[in-house]
Amino acid sequence: QNVTVEDVITSYTQACQKLNCKQSPKLIRQLQVSSSVLLASYCREKLDHKACEALEEIFKRVQFKMVDLEQTNLDEDGASALFDMIEYYESATHLNISFNKHIGTRGWQAAAHMMRKTNCLQYLDARNTPLLDHSAPFVARALRISSSLTVLHLENTSLSGRPLMLLATALKMNIVLRELYLADNRLNSLQDSAQLGNVLKFNGCIQILDLRNNHIMDSGLAYICEGLKEQRQGLVTLVLWNNQLTHAGMVYMSMCLPHTQTLETLNLGHNAIGNEGVRHLKNGLIGNRSVLRLGLASAKLTCEGAVAVAEFVAESPRLLRLDLRENEIKTGGLMALSLALRVNQSLLRLDLDREPKKETVKSFIETQKALLAEIQNGCRRNFILAKEKEERLQQSASMAEIASAAEEEDSNTAPEENSLPSEDCNTAPEDTTTNNSSKQDEEEITPDPDPQGPDSDSDTEDELEEEKPVAETKPVVNSVQNPPGQVAVSSPGRGHKIFLVTRVENTNTTGGLTAQGVKGSLLTGVTSPAGPSLANGLEAELGRIASSCDNKVHQHINTDNTAKCRPFVVPVKPISKSNLTILPKYRYVVPVSKQC
Repeated sequence: QNVTVEDVITSYTQACQKLNCKQSPKLIRQLQVSSSVLLASYCREKLDHKACEALEEIFKRVQFKMVDLEQTNLDEDGASALFDMIEYYESATHLNISFNKHIGTRGWQAAAHMMRKTNCLQYLDARNTPLLDHSAPFVARALRISSSLTVLHLENTSLSGRPLMLLATALKMNIVLRELYLADNRLNSLQDSAQLGNVLKFNGCIQILDLRNNHIMDSGLAYICEGLKEQRQGLVTLVLWNNQLTHAGMVYMSMCLPHTQTLETLNLGHNAIGNEGVRHLKNGLIGNRSVLRLGLASAKLTCEGAVAVAEFVAESPRLLRLDLRENEIKTGGLMALSLALRVNQSLLRLDLDREPKKETVKSFIETQKALLAEIQNGCRRNFILAKEKEERLQQSASMAEIASAAEEEDSNTAPEENSLPSEDCNTAPEDTTTNNSSKQDEEEITPDPDPQGPDSDSDTEDELEEEKPVAETKPVVNSVQNPPGQVAVSSPGRGHKIFLVTRVENTNTTGGLTAQGVKGSLLTGVTSPAGPSLANGLEAELGRIASSCDNKVHQHINTDNTAKCRPFVVPVKPISKSNLTILPKYRYVVPVSKQC
């Protein structure tokens, strides 16, 4: 703490003077630019033992995210000193020591000690740094003990044979490593492939395995597929680029794919798979439920192979990317892929050669260009659909969070609202009294006993919208003593607002009505001059309704007394008061026919 860049540079300069070594102006300039990445390789400095000792003044004061020592000509003494410093001071989380061919046994021994002891090192890149027989046991012992290392690059490190056997034995017990890169190691199809198969069988933690540019061949692929079959979780990416595979190896891969549950990326590029191999592979891919990215670049495919791939594309609901570059796919294959993309809604990227292939018919070249454009448009359409789907999912997730937050808020405020129902009950008699005064001046007629029978329809859309919530919310009747004909119903929700439901009583218990009775009741209940006007000023409105419907009601009841009638609904305007809001309610007035 409280260390500035000037302090670090000053300490480094003094150490160089003390050790009688030349300081690096480029390294000083790089420290002034960034204090999180130490790029010794950018400076192209040759680090001998004394230069490495001078770097201790930097490592003891600064912790870096990346220390890049690529191609710095490290020897055994310098490498040992550097690795001891990084282990002691925990100076970096990412370390690159690639292209240093003279580290030697003592250098690798110090590197293994660093891997085993440090708790911060997560990434080690040792490409093109030979790991020979006498150095491999140290690294294997470090990997056997669960360290913090999650990414290990060992490309072109001469691992074939005993070094790989030692590493594979250690990796069976490792539960931390996630990414292993073993490209360009000339791994053979017998012993080396068998060791890799055992690693996959017993290690379910490695997610990326890069085996490009080796000599796995078909017999070696059989061992790897056997290991993949045993996995229930683990490998996500498998790269088999340029491993001399043929159509015979795809038989093993086809039998393995239906059993893999986590494999998402499979790269089989630059292998002579051919059309027959793709046909075998198609059956396994259709039975697979995890592959999202498939690489078949330079796989010796023609139109026949493209048709097989198109069949898989049409069947797959999850494939995201497909690489078919450097194949002889002409008009027929492009047409099959274009038709498959009309059905597929998941493929976001389909890599094809930009230039059309040579055809005997010149017009087919233009057809190829049109098909290529159509394929790209299909991928672009799928990308837009995927983006819209993701936005909808994010919106629904945010709405769910808002709803859960609102529920928590309601649960927190529930104790404060416990007194609201009693207040509502006190205001209910006042409202019922107001409505009862207008009800006493009316003569009301009972509707049909079964107004919502199987043969009846709702008279208006508003009636359906208002009646459904009453049935679905299942309100609880308050204990307020209301006048006959009215019931105060408590509605769930904040504030517990009161709904007034009017029950219309009928003095005629027989349930039958004559035309004279309906007409007289209608007139006396709506336009009787003896009684006062209806509440809310609806007397004129009801009068017009009665006069328009009178003749049809009379005719309907005379012709068919047994026909079911439905209630005629009249909306009552809401009454707003300072302490109570009465929501719109409906009153049954008279049964009328469907024709009316």
